[in-house]
Amino acid sequence: MITPENDITQFFISLIEDNGSLDVAEAEFKRIVADDPELQAQYREWCEENSVSERHGFSDFCEDYLENRESVWDVFDEYSDDGE
Repeated sequence: MITPENDITQFFISLIEDNGSLDVAEAEFKRIVADDPELQAQYREWCEENSVSERHGFSDFCEDYLENRESVWDVFDEYSDDGE
């Protein structure tokens, strides 16, 4: 169960990190949500708060998360390029 201390975005991140790929994480997310009415309600609320569709909310989050994670490394690459 997701609590306010452990919000749904942390659940999303754990699925991404645990499954290693967007496709596998999304399949696992859909399986878990289908079996948990409380999680469905929390996900629906999260989608409304973030103005995303329920159909694409999780995948949009994953893509943004992975893109932002990669951009952190871009900063290091720029720094190392300047130092050479």
